[in-house]
Amino acid sequence: MRVTRTAERLRPRSVRAKIVALLMLPIMSLMALWGFAAVSTASSIGDTQRVKEINAELLTPLDEFVTALQTERTAATRHAAAPNTAGLDALKAAGKATDKAADAFRDGANASTADAGLLDSGLPARIDRLKAKAAGLADLRAQTDAKGTAQKAFTEYSTAIEQAFAVTGALTGETGTDAASEARVVLELARVREAVAQEQALLAAGSGAGTLTTEQYTLFTGAVATQRELLKPAVADLKPAHRTAYNAVLRGASYGTLAAVENRVRSAGPGTSAVSARFLKGWDEAVDAVLKGLTEAESDAGTGATAKTNPLGSDTLGASGIAVVLGLVGVLLSLLVSVVVGRGLIVELLDLRNDALEVAGRRLPRAMRRLHAGQGVDIDAEAPMRRLVGDELAQVGTALTAVQRAALKAAAERAELLSGISGVYVGLARRSQVLLHRQLNLLHQLEQRPRDPAEVQELYQVDYLATRMRRHSESLLILSGIAPGRGWRDPIPLLDVLRAAVAEIEQPGRVQIWAAPAASINGGSVADVIHLLAELVENAASFSPPSSMVQLRATRLREGLLIEIEDSGFGMNEEGLAEANRKIQSEKVDLLDPKQIGLFVVNRIAARQGLSVELRSSPNGGATAAVLIPENLISDDMPAHDAALSVGRHDGRSLAPASALITRQRG
Repeated sequence: MRVTRTAERLRPRSVRAKIVALLMLPIMSLMALWGFAAVSTASSIGDTQRVKEINAELLTPLDEFVTALQTERTAATRHAAAPNTAGLDALKAAGKATDKAADAFRDGANASTADAGLLDSGLPARIDRLKAKAAGLADLRAQTDAKGTAQKAFTEYSTAIEQAFAVTGALTGETGTDAASEARVVLELARVREAVAQEQALLAAGSGAGTLTTEQYTLFTGAVATQRELLKPAVADLKPAHRTAYNAVLRGASYGTLAAVENRVRSAGPGTSAVSARFLKGWDEAVDAVLKGLTEAESDAGTGATAKTNPLGSDTLGASGIAVVLGLVGVLLSLLVSVVVGRGLIVELLDLRNDALEVAGRRLPRAMRRLHAGQGVDIDAEAPMRRLVGDELAQVGTALTAVQRAALKAAAERAELLSGISGVYVGLARRSQVLLHRQLNLLHQLEQRPRDPAEVQELYQVDYLATRMRRHSESLLILSGIAPGRGWRDPIPLLDVLRAAVAEIEQPGRVQIWAAPAASINGGSVADVIHLLAELVENAASFSPPSSMVQLRATRLREGLLIEIEDSGFGMNEEGLAEANRKIQSEKVDLLDPKQIGLFVVNRIAARQGLSVELRSSPNGGATAAVLIPENLISDDMPAHDAALSVGRHDGRSLAPASALITRQRG
């Protein structure tokens, strides 16, 4: 139950909110997909930028440091094998280059923005070991002055280079970009270059000593085997753009000389012949050229390609960048189309709603009032028929117009029917009035003749019945909107008006008239006031027990005369009182409603004379009808004989025949 209520609270209420929710769901999904592509592309850009930082701060200085170590190793082994001034100078020059490269590597490692521990858990320890090895190079150089330390120098320098390769290996997973070849392949080619550099250092030591020891020969043949096993397969794994430089080295004359010397040394075996001038002819120039070519090719395939990479270039962004751009365009177009279509749909729906409210709240009720008032209505002008074209909303508008036209047509037909009924009422009422006036005149003449009291009383009863029939006939005229034929020129005392109203009911003896103020009712309103009071008094007598009395009181107020008619019946509940007051006070009178026609007569009379009528509960348990006659219908200048009649309490038993009361001052 709670979940249902929460869902109902979250459900959009207005049409605008529903359409916005409907359109925003696919847009939000599209934006989520675009956001994923944008995040992925931004991550790729960030990775490329990080690779460039690692390349600039760690790999490039590390490669230069390895190259310097390889050069110094060759100089150190040559000087250790045959110490001399030239060899010492070469060693010192190589040492300075190595120290410079080591300083650059240390600065890069210290200033690197990349957290080494996040790249590889073992990378910080490897960098520390390499730094320590670089710091111990000074002691190693001092030991190379002693003859016979060439092998030790070779081993120490090779160990330092291996530690550098260990650092490079830890960075292998972070150094690949789309522009560079696979880092694993580049690392294998770096080891190929190291194998060639080892060959150079071993032959330098052997040529300096004049003989190639067995250990040196073994290391030399191993380096040759490593170089030849790794070089060609690794080159084949490179990108085509990077393969060209290595192929140029492999096809060059220097590499051919290098391979020839390697073959001669391997076939000669250890000893003096392996390092003879005849066997090493062209070695130094060839190996230097090959190392230089391998270094340049390695740089182009790895660090150099990475350095040239543009994080925002097409190589980096690729299809993801295009997807981000197209996705952004799609999101913007979707938003634009959604706003345009949604706005148009909302406007159409709001216009349709406003038209419906306009028809239901103003135009249709106004036309209905005109029809009820008897005025004609042009249906085509009030609700012009639309053609059934356009989309569904236009068809709904057309259907709404059709409903309006149907309602107006039905109301017009009903008004015509009521008008016809009203005409019938008027015709019948006029005929009845003529007959009743003749009958009342005849009865009045008969009452004036000397007769037996019993006969006179019977004539009085017939007089009362005829008077009631005349009132009912006048009710037909009143409901038809026509004033009754009776009228007076001069004001009539209020007491006579009250007595005349009581005289028009079936049992006037059940009504008690209490003292009335000394006031008169204007002659033009007397007939309507008598008729209205008679309807209310008869209603009170009908809905109270036969043995009970109906109280009729009049009070002078500042606003006018207040006349109260109180019965002792069973009363009315709040709903019944509200319904009765609605019929009395409503602007519309439904002549087809057969219930309580008298209240509709009261409604018409009160509206015509400006009277206020209200039914309310009585403190005695019955109901009270209160009638307020405004000041403009009252005159206080009563004749003396009429004022005298207004003193004391009166009841229906003292009333004269109804025909005499209502004709005494007829104009």
